[in-house]
Amino acid sequence: MTTIPFVDLHAQYLSIKDEIDAAIADVISASSFIRGPHVERFEANFANSIGTAHCVSCANGTDALYIAMSALGLRRGDEVIVPAMSWISTSETVTQAGGRVVFCDIDSVTHTLDPEKLAEAITPRTVGIIPVHLYGHPARMDRIMEIASAHGLWVLEDCAQAHLAEFRGRKVGTFGAVSTFSFYPSKNLGAMGDAGGIVTDDAGLAERMAMFARHGGLQKHDHQIEGINSRLDGLQAAILNVKLAHLPAWTERRRALAARYGKLLDTASGVALPTEADWATHVWHVYQIRVADRDGLMQRLKAQGIQTGVNYPNALPFMPCYAHHGHTLEDFPQANALGNQTISLPLFPEMTKAQQDTVVQALQETAQNN
Repeated sequence: MTTIPFVDLHAQYLSIKDEIDAAIADVISASSFIRGPHVERFEANFANSIGTAHCVSCANGTDALYIAMSALGLRRGDEVIVPAMSWISTSETVTQAGGRVVFCDIDSVTHTLDPEKLAEAITPRTVGIIPVHLYGHPARMDRIMEIASAHGLWVLEDCAQAHLAEFRGRKVGTFGAVSTFSFYPSKNLGAMGDAGGIVTDDAGLAERMAMFARHGGLQKHDHQIEGINSRLDGLQAAILNVKLAHLPAWTERRRALAARYGKLLDTASGVALPTEADWATHVWHVYQIRVADRDGLMQRLKAQGIQTGVNYPNALPFMPCYAHHGHTLEDFPQANALGNQTISLPLFPEMTKAQQDTVVQALQETAQNN
């Protein structure tokens, strides 16, 4: 039985093997393992690809959020609004940086922060908002920025799944005061290990973040503040530099595969397909469908050699670590429904039409029994 992987990182490596091997060999030859020219080059290249003045690299996407909020001056007791559906990094870093998490429901179409619910969540203690461009679909940044401006709040965009996504022709990551990215291996732009980055147009903020990520100083033994150790290593930077050049083509391939899924599954019984708003350029980090019997369908697909995933099975407010907030399922109906019903199908740039046809056929057959 042929297995259709959820993501095929080895196939991606094989497609650019010579470039990757040469980059790694260059780092080893120069022994430039911590920072160095490859890191500096990636920071400049990535900032240019997003359209910002500065990129501060760091060890991972979670650190990126923590570093950004620390540099923004988050204080104990400050409230930060985050969507109820995201990976826990979005919320846990608020607490780690000294703030208090306030959850907000998502909208039913894009699954991103609902601007109307956002306005209701603001209190006198609110200082910031973290919209998440979930699954690669942009949040409604025009309304979010309007609300933030009206209340004097900073905006930190969580772009961990949205490299090169656009809102009305403008790349996400260029709206807020600062924006964070993850380069976890399975991301649209992924390293071969952990890696993260933060972008901003604010030179002062960029310097504070860089200092904080490097033990509080830009030069060794010159510690201006107390910081942390969160550095992108030379090997990952060299790999990311190679992959960044291919990211536009990979993104277009993701979009083509997503469009093909939509066409082929349009009449599949009991399957609700994801959408792309007319103001958005979705980069399809995952292609998630909604069905009534998620677990049963996943098991039937697994039996046919098709790997699937769930992003994410539980909305953040209902996790044990946030039980002290005292939320009920009725507080976040959209996030709760999404967590219970979604399945992410295989989608990666190297996916062949034959592989996709196999997934579609199996889904059409098994969905009828849902």
